Amino acid sequence: MNEAWMETPRAEPIADRDISLTFAKGMTVLKAFDAANTHLTLPQIARIAGLERATARRLVLTLVHLGYVKQRDRVFSLTPRILVLAGGFLQGRQFGKAIEPVLRAFSLRIGEPISMAMIDGYEGVYVAHAGSEKAKVSIGLTVGSRVPLLQTAIGRALVSHVGPDLTDEIVGSAPLRRYTSATVEDRDEIRRDIALSFQRGHAFVDGEFEPGIAAIAVPIGPQGPEAAALGISGQSGRFADKSFREDVVGTLSECGAAVSGLL
Repeated sequence: MNEAWMETPRAEPIADRDISLTFAKGMTVLKAFDAANTHLTLPQIARIAGLERATARRLVLTLVHLGYVKQRDRVFSLTPRILVLAGGFLQGRQFGKAIEPVLRAFSLRIGEPISMAMIDGYEGVYVAHAGSEKAKVSIGLTVGSRVPLLQTAIGRALVSHVGPDLTDEIVGSAPLRRYTSATVEDRDEIRRDIALSFQRGHAFVDGEFEPGIAAIAVPIGPQGPEAAALGISGQSGRFADKSFREDVVGTLSECGAAVSGLL
């Protein structure tokens, strides 16, 4: 099978006969809605999901019936019920109850928001976030935000921590997109940087995902497909200060050690 919804790297492949294609197509409809596509018409959903319009219509109307999507005239959008799908994962891992308070304590200490992400396909998805009242700038990332693995610090930290085989698969197959003039589009160069990130225990990216924004991230917990990472982002000028970068790495490493025991 080569459908878009099957492109997530995983350790053990699942036989085609054990997969519900209808359910998989329904998930592609939900994934059509993102930060850039919050309100969509049926033709737009069908195009983004790669489905025939009649198929997309049945799936969307089913989601409307279930309460995950709402319709206004010919435009569809997600409803708050969609959060129920993530609630079991977030509550089961106690991100809000146990992990975010730890992130908040370290965030207050350094005066910068700290985010935690895990891998989902070829993206990193934020599963916890703690802001700081001292922070001078907010990058706008919250729980549920998604970032590319190869062009962000938290993404490269994650890829460095999944194990050699999966690292090679992700670096060789994850999409390359030019977000800024500084974005690295050479896979060999990215592979070398991820290897360096693994050796020194943290990843650093400056201006590759957002102009003028730099970030540092450290992997936490055991290596493997469920790798996690903590990251701090901010104006590039602040990260030009070597002592500040060292302080960030030290803070994230301490925070990671505290959080790892809760995973």
